[in-house]
Amino acid sequence: MLTAVFAALLHALTPFPAAAAAAAAAADDTAAGAAPGGAPADWTARPGGGAGDRDARPYVYLEGTPGMALQDRLAVTNSGRAPLTVRLRGDGRAGAWARFADDTVTVPPRTRAEVPLALTVPPAATPGDASGELVATGRGGEVRVPVRVRIGGPTLAALTVEDVEIVGGAIRYALVNRGNALLRPRLAVRVEGVFGTLLDRPERPLPLELAPGRRVERTEPWPDAPALDAVTVRLRVAAEGGARDEAEASETYVPVAPAAGGGLLLLGGLAALASRAYRKPRTGRGAPLPPEPPEPSEAGALPGTGASHRGPDPDHRPLAQAGARP
Repeated sequence: MLTAVFAALLHALTPFPAAAAAAAAAADDTAAGAAPGGAPADWTARPGGGAGDRDARPYVYLEGTPGMALQDRLAVTNSGRAPLTVRLRGDGRAGAWARFADDTVTVPPRTRAEVPLALTVPPAATPGDASGELVATGRGGEVRVPVRVRIGGPTLAALTVEDVEIVGGAIRYALVNRGNALLRPRLAVRVEGVFGTLLDRPERPLPLELAPGRRVERTEPWPDAPALDAVTVRLRVAAEGGARDEAEASETYVPVAPAAGGGLLLLGGLAALASRAYRKPRTGRGAPLPPEPPEPSEAGALPGTGASHRGPDPDHRPLAQAGARP
């Protein structure tokens, strides 16, 4: 009986083969330095050619003309104790032009492998800058390596700001790269009200890069919007290469008062003040002059009568008596 009980306990403590295999695999991954749900901890991918971290390039940079095939390498370093298998692909505009010598690569433990790649610029590519990523996916996650391509030819820097609107305590707008060059936009904001300037933010760089053809929607905070005013928001954007544009939007703020009549009265007063501020003063006009009395139709005739006045006129003497002596 004791022997049977001991055998039953031993059987219960022994894991099934599938469970044992899963536990062993998890132990191997932990020993190898895998980081589930995050970036890999025991392997890296970066541009090839550098002997160490100090010599590594931050991204792949290539220059060429439309139709040219450009060569480079991607270095995969396996610092773990187990073999590493990674899948390689390109992402984004320039990344889609890349082709690897092998899409799947197995790297032995404590080994670094450099995989050749060819990036072919399409014959119809627009001159300027193109960007993308080289993606390596393997044990513990994936690594994305930026790739930038400068395509030879005439470049055009064109930037527009669109769809400006005021929503609550923020100003919404969109930036669009209409040219073929990579742009780093700068923004200036100015808000004018009826009685003067409400907001004046000088030009400053924005924390983004706009690839050719890219559109980005952004929000500019404005927590101090007025309760009663008529405002005009003006946005000015600029970038290298002479790219420049501006746009504006208007909004009227009316306070939500318990009595609607009070709000209308305030709005009417504001309109009256604005009208008076912009009215030109009248100058050069005096009081109207009184009408002049009508002149008599005949010498000595009284107005309104047909009779003539025959009295002596000191200024009227006959010509014969002008030179007579008394």
